[in-house]
Amino acid sequence: MLRSLSLRSSLGAIALATLAASTAAAQSSGTLADRLDSIAGAGVRQGRAVGMVAAVVRGADTLLFTPYGKADVEWDVPMAVDAMFEVGSIAKQFAAAAILRLKDAGKLSLDDPITKWLPDLGTSGNGVTLRRMLSHTSGLDVQERDVDLFNPRFPRDSATRLMKLGPFQFPTGTAQAYNNSAFWLLGLVVEKAGGMKYEDYLKKQIFEPLGMTRSMYCDSYASVPRRAHGYHMLPMGIRRPPTVNYALVFAPGAVCSTAADLVTWLQALHGGKVLSPESYAEMTTPATLADGTPLQYGLGIKVGEDYRGLRYIGHGGTAPGFRADATWYPDAKMAVVVLMNTSPAPLSPGDVGGELARAVLPGPRQELTYYTGDPAPFVGTYRHVVGGNRAFTIEVTQSPAGLAFAPSGGRPEPLPWAGGLTFYAQENVTLTFRRANGDTGPAIELRRDDAGNHSILKKQ
Repeated sequence: MLRSLSLRSSLGAIALATLAASTAAAQSSGTLADRLDSIAGAGVRQGRAVGMVAAVVRGADTLLFTPYGKADVEWDVPMAVDAMFEVGSIAKQFAAAAILRLKDAGKLSLDDPITKWLPDLGTSGNGVTLRRMLSHTSGLDVQERDVDLFNPRFPRDSATRLMKLGPFQFPTGTAQAYNNSAFWLLGLVVEKAGGMKYEDYLKKQIFEPLGMTRSMYCDSYASVPRRAHGYHMLPMGIRRPPTVNYALVFAPGAVCSTAADLVTWLQALHGGKVLSPESYAEMTTPATLADGTPLQYGLGIKVGEDYRGLRYIGHGGTAPGFRADATWYPDAKMAVVVLMNTSPAPLSPGDVGGELARAVLPGPRQELTYYTGDPAPFVGTYRHVVGGNRAFTIEVTQSPAGLAFAPSGGRPEPLPWAGGLTFYAQENVTLTFRRANGDTGPAIELRRDDAGNHSILKKQ
């Protein structure tokens, strides 16, 4: 038995008011099934996505499992309920589970240095462990020279030979930056420790034992029944994206699956059928930086609570023409999966999934509050110094509604207060002040955490 800063210019809105209003409207009439259908299908009906499959399963009860829109625009093919999608970075939890299963089998340790498995990879004296790679805190910067992900004739072993390690983004463990390259290398570790190709490991050790018959390591050139085609939604219209060579995408994002199979996966993973209790706890416990700062990320999976106070464990994903989200709500044993065949698009599957979850589970925080304490210790300009994936500034000012935040010269907006020194910048994005003397003194630092990137900004 088995044991994937973008503070928006409309920062204060952060889709909270919109989501809350639409959820309230949906709840005002009809059955729960009607409300969920209204929420899930709204984006497709409004032309903000080509197609979608949405599923909400609480315990043994299927509350929603419905396709919307088109799987193929050119041939006018309706979306099928078992349509297969490219799910992008949702694949990272499968890579993490593979590493943890190999740990359970005694084949490796999470505290193994990466150089134990890839001895030719120089780490410049940084103690890069598998654990740090799984939590995006390694600081690794793998430079992929002349790797063409869209060339079907470019083999993965050639890509491996072309990779080299650049200067570290930061000393290992001091910050967090979402890192696809680290998971690429972890795929090689799975192959070495598992004794088989990565795609065979997924098939034989995870998909087949769990009965995930509509899941596979993606192959863009295979003929797969009821496969959804991806689309870009661009100003000039809907366009097909380039075909991807998934042999090179590898462990960070090369899984294709269906809504039903991902529900099966969530129930199995969180039901004790994939990992030992110890490994499951390690995967789903928030990782920490070297200074003890907790993150909103475990090992290959996001771990936190949304702005309504609902605890969640999950991950989103993006691939050319596709966006996806698969989230587990542990307090209710509820799986929410939203798969779209449109990217870029003015619709987020994570936002849709969060709204569906809140329609079923209202959450402990029904009213959003704003900080009304003394703003003086916090007002000032904060500049990015490390972590995340780009430089930016945040200007903090006083407003009648509370502290207001302006990203990189944008419009200042008050943000909902999460308590303590933390504010919600977006649905699952937080901003947390650090003060000079713990709970007293002026703020000296602002931390931004988006469940995968933990950025540190210093007060100027």
